[in-house]
Amino acid sequence: MSHPINFDFSEEFARKMDEKDPLKEFRSKFIFPKVDGKTAIYFCGNSLGIQPKTTKQYIQKELDNWADLAVDGHFYGEDAWYHVRKKSKPALAEIVGAHEHEVVAMNNLTSNLHFLMVSFYQPTAEKFKIITEAGAFPSDMYMLETQVKFHGLNPDEVIVELTPREGEHTLRTEDILKTIREHGDQLALVMMAGLQYYTGQLFDMEAIAKAARQVGAYVGFDLAHAAGNAQLSLHDWEVDFATWCSYKYMNSGPGNISGVFVHEKHAEKPDLPRFAGWWGHDEGERFKMEKGFKPMFGADGWQLANSNVLALAAHQASLDIFLEAGIGNLRKKSETLTGYLEFLIQNISGKSGVIEIITPKNKNERGCQLSLLVHKGGKAVFDELYQNGIVGDWRHPNVIRIAPTPLYNSFTDVFRFAQVLKQSLLKFA
Repeated sequence: MSHPINFDFSEEFARKMDEKDPLKEFRSKFIFPKVDGKTAIYFCGNSLGIQPKTTKQYIQKELDNWADLAVDGHFYGEDAWYHVRKKSKPALAEIVGAHEHEVVAMNNLTSNLHFLMVSFYQPTAEKFKIITEAGAFPSDMYMLETQVKFHGLNPDEVIVELTPREGEHTLRTEDILKTIREHGDQLALVMMAGLQYYTGQLFDMEAIAKAARQVGAYVGFDLAHAAGNAQLSLHDWEVDFATWCSYKYMNSGPGNISGVFVHEKHAEKPDLPRFAGWWGHDEGERFKMEKGFKPMFGADGWQLANSNVLALAAHQASLDIFLEAGIGNLRKKSETLTGYLEFLIQNISGKSGVIEIITPKNKNERGCQLSLLVHKGGKAVFDELYQNGIVGDWRHPNVIRIAPTPLYNSFTDVFRFAQVLKQSLLKFA
């Protein structure tokens, strides 16, 4: 059993932590952006991860294949495009805790949510309600609203929003489970974030999935802020479906390809409703070009179009780094790195009331992100951080999101952020 670390507010302590960090070499695999010509301290992987140095090489390889082989690239050469989706499966399976046949990279996140809803939201007169968290990311809110309307139902009557107790910022697991039980007779689906983008709260997906199963409801998660950040076990938790983006913690490029998880218990249900496409059809018979959709086994059966080869190449550059580092090792470092950030912020703000951390204190209820509610100074505090080379994220009305990412951030990064924050807050204390 590891002993708690006695953190210290000093650059010497931060440097010593970096020296003994077993993942320290991974920082050199990334390109850091600049602010006013100087290398930034980048804490915005929760919005867009930074570029691996190998990304150009991976993309160039496929550009060369395209140039040299053209259409023959689908079937000849290393990583023939016809099967190229398979290359990302080992890393994706490790990152989300799944079997390889339960995951596939395709489309983008909101498209995938809509396609998965076709299969997993089938309202009846008896079971039609959806539970989600209040203040979900807009894409999720709009997706649920329009899916409900598509079925001719009223979102105000169908969607049950989970809200924190008065005076609290985050949801209590007991309240989520209670709501599931209360609406159980009418509940068709629990569809919510795995990690809430604004507060940084990591939900107990295992408990939520179990509660949903007990009342006969499907459960799905938007893992945009959880994949590559939190330790996930989607298969063992018996989550029905999930989807995520690859451009945040998985560092695969702006707007890049998404991924889906579909539990293997649904793989043997070819009659499960879905919107089908050519690339989801049995690949052994795909070129017969015949009527009658026959889905591939597992998540592959939800594919529509052929793979975006250049997008997958950029994705793979980062996934190979994840495989080398190991998601368990990254999570272990993340807990300590974010714990140090929390210690420094508390040390700086003290009882001033200027900053309140609204992300749960329990490491099992958060990822790497801390959401800082700024009570004095607001956007001016954030702007000063940026002017000093700190790239974080501002969310209205008054939250700064700071996400020290274990693949490329260091303890020294966190300490230097604290120094700038201390300087900024002196103006507003």
